[in-house]
Amino acid sequence: MLDLGRLRALHAVATHGSVGAAATAIGCTPSAVSQQIAKLERETRTTLLERRGRGVALTDAAHLLAGTARQVLALVEHAEVALEEQRGEAVGQLRVGAFPTAARGLLPAALEALSRDHPRLDVRAVELDPPDGLDAVARGELDLAVTHDWVNAPLPVPEPVSRTRLGEDVADVLLPASHPLADRAAVTPEDLAGERWICQPEGTICHDWLVNTFRSAGREPDLAHRVAEYETQLALLTRGIGVALLPRLGRSGLPGTVRAVPFVPTPTRRVFAVWRTRAGRRPAVTAALAALRACWERRDTA
Repeated sequence: MLDLGRLRALHAVATHGSVGAAATAIGCTPSAVSQQIAKLERETRTTLLERRGRGVALTDAAHLLAGTARQVLALVEHAEVALEEQRGEAVGQLRVGAFPTAARGLLPAALEALSRDHPRLDVRAVELDPPDGLDAVARGELDLAVTHDWVNAPLPVPEPVSRTRLGEDVADVLLPASHPLADRAAVTPEDLAGERWICQPEGTICHDWLVNTFRSAGREPDLAHRVAEYETQLALLTRGIGVALLPRLGRSGLPGTVRAVPFVPTPTRRVFAVWRTRAGRRPAVTAALAALRACWERRDTA
């Protein structure tokens, strides 16, 4: 009989393309994945991985077995959902992801509520950027994720995933207090023409939003400093370096040397919770969604 854990390891390698990436996805070491595959090869009397340079490649037999593994894992999930639904309790393990500012500004309160109201639920959290969190849910590596997008930089949602909007998160332009525009009621792209921006790296949703907004106004922003962490951006601002666009979610109090000024058009992120559609009946998933909604509403009215 084929072992489910070994099939899961093979499926992860087939999905992610390497033993190392598979190990990261399923939360173990590369050596543990290799051991599972080696045991599966002995069980099936079949070569599943072949050396290719510094990496490995799946054999034809491995691709065939990985397809079967995907079907088996889907059936197992269906059975787990049905059993949990029948019990009507939020129990077992729930794997949750959230983008950094949601992990800081929303997830702690939601995890506290779940721990208090559902003590038999084992929640495991990981911080991931929105596209990565969405992909992890679609692949079955996460049960739920908090993601976001911008109106002019939407994040496509694959077919096996459902989503619900938690709310909208507004961003402000942050300026050094000594900046000539720091005391303005609002600023526009035209006001900020020629400014040196501190922004997130290329390929991130926030980076794309900033570029698209300025280009739609006929401007090209000067992206002088590309910094992923908002706290690092804030550290630069306190030294009078550049200007930045920071969302309010997860933002701590600003030092006296930095001012937040509304931006026109108002930069608004749409914040979503996403989950695999077939797992939507799980009491654990519905409990987590309820906790996230409640915590968002409390945050919104605070």
